[in-house]
Amino acid sequence: MAGAIASRMSFSSLKRKQPKTFTVRIATMDAEMEFSCEVKWKGKDLFDLVCRTLGLRETWFFGLQYTIKDTVAWLKMDKKVLDHDVPTEEPVTFHFLAKFYPENAEEELVQEITQHLFFLQVKKQILDEKIYCPPEASVLLASYAVQAKYGDYDPNVHKRGFLAQEELLPKRVINLYQMTPEMWEERITAWYAEHRGRARDEAEMEYLKIAQDLEMYGVNYFAIRNKKGTELLLGVDALGLHIYDPDNRLTPKISFPWNEIRNISYSDKEFTIKPLDKKIDVFKFNSSKLRVNKLILQLCIGNHDLFMRRRKADSLEVQQMKAQAREEKARKQMERQRLAREKQMREEAERTRDELERRLMQLKEEATMANEALMRSEETADLLAEKAQITEEEAKLLAQKAAEAEQEMQRIKATAIRTEEEKRLMEQKVLEAEMLALKMAEESERRAKEADQLKQDLQEARESERRAKQKLLEITSKSSYTQSMNSSTTALPTELPSFNLISESLSFDFKDTDMKRLSMEIEKEKVEYMEKSKHLQEQLNELKTEIEALKLKERETALDILHNENASRGNSKHNTIKKVS
Repeated sequence: MAGAIASRMSFSSLKRKQPKTFTVRIATMDAEMEFSCEVKWKGKDLFDLVCRTLGLRETWFFGLQYTIKDTVAWLKMDKKVLDHDVPTEEPVTFHFLAKFYPENAEEELVQEITQHLFFLQVKKQILDEKIYCPPEASVLLASYAVQAKYGDYDPNVHKRGFLAQEELLPKRVINLYQMTPEMWEERITAWYAEHRGRARDEAEMEYLKIAQDLEMYGVNYFAIRNKKGTELLLGVDALGLHIYDPDNRLTPKISFPWNEIRNISYSDKEFTIKPLDKKIDVFKFNSSKLRVNKLILQLCIGNHDLFMRRRKADSLEVQQMKAQAREEKARKQMERQRLAREKQMREEAERTRDELERRLMQLKEEATMANEALMRSEETADLLAEKAQITEEEAKLLAQKAAEAEQEMQRIKATAIRTEEEKRLMEQKVLEAEMLALKMAEESERRAKEADQLKQDLQEARESERRAKQKLLEITSKSSYTQSMNSSTTALPTELPSFNLISESLSFDFKDTDMKRLSMEIEKEKVEYMEKSKHLQEQLNELKTEIEALKLKERETALDILHNENASRGNSKHNTIKKVS
């Protein structure tokens, strides 16, 4: 009895010690994951688990987002997951998204996974029209998205209609022009073909470098009221705080860069922005929802911290990541160069093999023709020999008849003719015999000449036969040599992987000279990028001019009109912020 009670007690204590868990679903931009979380876990525990699973180290850009009553909220790191106002039914869903954006994507985004997640998120925002993008820039961005997905353009693979099922342009852009999907695909493909040689990460980075100059990139908008009760929009981004008219999200009325803000505070529903310059008036505004105020404050603190962090020396962790990224980039570049060399050598070997095969086929055809000519020569020689033999026999027969006729003539002459009539008849017969003998002699001579001619033709035919046999022997010897060359050439591709050993010996041995060379290449790339930017702007202007005639003016949105006005004045995102700061 006592043993049974003790066993029940030990079982109940074990049951109490088992931690309670709940299921969480994490949705990234391209995948979904489920985790079993303990009830006591804080936001940081779950966030760190997701980052470890993704292999992400640049965690300061991201957060776990959820929605409460149509209001966006972010999971707090120091608060228990279940203490947030999240749905009670399982699995509890969070979205792993970029919460803060870099000022310069190329310099700040180090890991490839970080770049990829930003690319997917910014691309979706542009397609969903949460970020305004002009039509010509939309086509360029679409071409980089295609390069990232499909790799290098190949006209034999990427045929007309291969982008028919892809969502590449905002619907606003498609509806603005009288252009068919085929016309859009043609313009996207024309730029896509120019991106040859760019890897996926390079194409995605080019996408981000263009997108980061769009006016609405990285801006979180909130509806606010100033002290007078005027409705405005507050924009929070990596550069500072911006105040907009509700109808114009492109051009701020006034901006407060982070380095010019002394303090941001709020009490109840009122926010106060205090500039460093005390001569500038304090700006106050309020929002209707407490949750929105908390979100604004979170974004302000996070963006300000990152703004200050960028202007300090990189931490040891960031330096380590950048060094690893440089080494990885150099390794990938060497690997791409090796693969390009192997591909080029294979293509050259295939071209040589095809040329040798073509030459071999040509020699085989020549050999066949020579064989046929030889057979015809042999047949002709046989016929001429047979005809010469027949002619010779006929000449012998005619000569025999001529001899007989001569004997008959002599016999007739020797015979005595008694009567005059007989003599006359005999003379007539002698005359006829002489004429016949003369004709037979001429015919015999003609046949003899013909026999001589036939013998000469037979001799020439046999000489032609001899030359044809000689040519056939030469062709046969050439084709055997070509086959030996072909077998040695087609063996080339199997020997090409010998480059693996060379590349492996170089892949992980980065010396100071390699790093210096890489630094020089990066500087060179910067100069080339400036030149490409100028060329790119010219291309964008050309495309804009080209499709302008197909635009339906009545379908222009307010943002289209505002963007065109800014472009005509020469205003861009950065110089506008400088003007209104």
